[in-house]
Amino acid sequence: MKVRFLGGAGTVTGSRFLVQDGGTRLLVDCGLFQGLKELRLRNWAPFPQNPSHLDGVVLTHAHLDHSGYLPALVRDGFQGPIYATPPTPDLAKILLEDAGRLQEEDADYANRKGFSRHSPARPLFTEKDAVRVSERFRTRPFHESWVAGELEVTFRPAGHILGAASVEIRGPSGTLAVSGDLGRSNDLLMDPPHPPPEVDWLLMESTYGNRSHPGSDPLERLKEAVGPTLAQGGVVLLPSFAVARAQTLLLALHRLFRKGSLPRVPVFLNSPMAIDVATLYRSYPEHHAVDAGELGQAFQEAEFVHTVDESRALNRRRGPMIIVAGAGMLTGGRILHHLKAFGGDRRNALVLAGYQAAGTRGAQLLRGDRRIKIHGQYVDLELEVTPADLFSGHADQEELLAWLDRAPRPPQRIFLVHGEPEPADVLRRRIQERMEVRVEVARDGAEVELSSLEAAGEPRLTGG
Repeated sequence: MKVRFLGGAGTVTGSRFLVQDGGTRLLVDCGLFQGLKELRLRNWAPFPQNPSHLDGVVLTHAHLDHSGYLPALVRDGFQGPIYATPPTPDLAKILLEDAGRLQEEDADYANRKGFSRHSPARPLFTEKDAVRVSERFRTRPFHESWVAGELEVTFRPAGHILGAASVEIRGPSGTLAVSGDLGRSNDLLMDPPHPPPEVDWLLMESTYGNRSHPGSDPLERLKEAVGPTLAQGGVVLLPSFAVARAQTLLLALHRLFRKGSLPRVPVFLNSPMAIDVATLYRSYPEHHAVDAGELGQAFQEAEFVHTVDESRALNRRRGPMIIVAGAGMLTGGRILHHLKAFGGDRRNALVLAGYQAAGTRGAQLLRGDRRIKIHGQYVDLELEVTPADLFSGHADQEELLAWLDRAPRPPQRIFLVHGEPEPADVLRRRIQERMEVRVEVARDGAEVELSSLEAAGEPRLTGG
């Protein structure tokens, strides 16, 4: 069995792992690179493997850093199946088509305003490209194995977001698991991830490999983050990922309002994509941990903002109010227009509720920058910027280690992926302190041949 790291190695984006065994080529995940310009430029490079030579894609979940390159892959010749759990195609359809639409809109806006260095600016892929992806999806339930070429594949629940899975692959040369993104053990919205299977080799995420999430009550932290601003009549901006984070924030605000911990103020969900995702969460009650009735109440308390005109009208309102809008790292979306509208008033607050990847506007603000570029122009911000690690969908260091401890037996070899260099290396050391297993931080572009002797329990150093 061979694994080639085509992305998601040394970075938290662009997850793409090519697995080859017995003549079958499966691509596990097909994500976009995000964050630093150096990474984003890789999206425009030709795919390292001829798309028509792939026998299939196995998708762990719908987030764009795992699924976002699929429209380009299909456009450029991939004709095989894309395997996913039942909720994932529905989520991916929303995210991918929205991404294509936004790229077309951004390119058009850049061309009209003339701030792009490229003439003309063009999208990486279009909404039409994204629509074609839906034709290739083949859903498979959790825990039921299926055959792809000469490989047997099984999905295991990973928590994280609706439909997220770890992947178990059994081939002629041995067994491999890909963790995907692992969720929390005490997530408000999702059930915890299932234990890892008994395999020879493991590709394991390391996003929070050097961090522990705060142990305090996340509802209390949310109250502390937004309460003072609401008390002085200000506007709270909550940039949020459309999948899981936005829905969890609405659920948390609902619980705080219900307990009287926060004054009831208008709450706006200004993300058509997050609105569509909220509907999906209600459609798949068996795939998350919240009672359908309570989830419905939480969503009904918020005012859903659908149109651009409704979004613009929000910028003319006064506080107190809360606006939940995409994108979570301030990489685009309607939150940027709100930031320009409300960012000059010190009574307002921007609450950064989640992970901010290097190179994003959110990361700039976390390091203290208060002059950021939005839509080609620099904007000076006066509002309070509050970092608050709220409702992360990723397991932290101790949760990652606890997940690994639950394996029936340790793998012979572990490759740490989907993490920046420092978190990945810290997690590597922690794992090696706990168990006798060879642990490596995956190298971008490396191809590793996984030895049959390793599968038999006799480790041999080969490949990358």
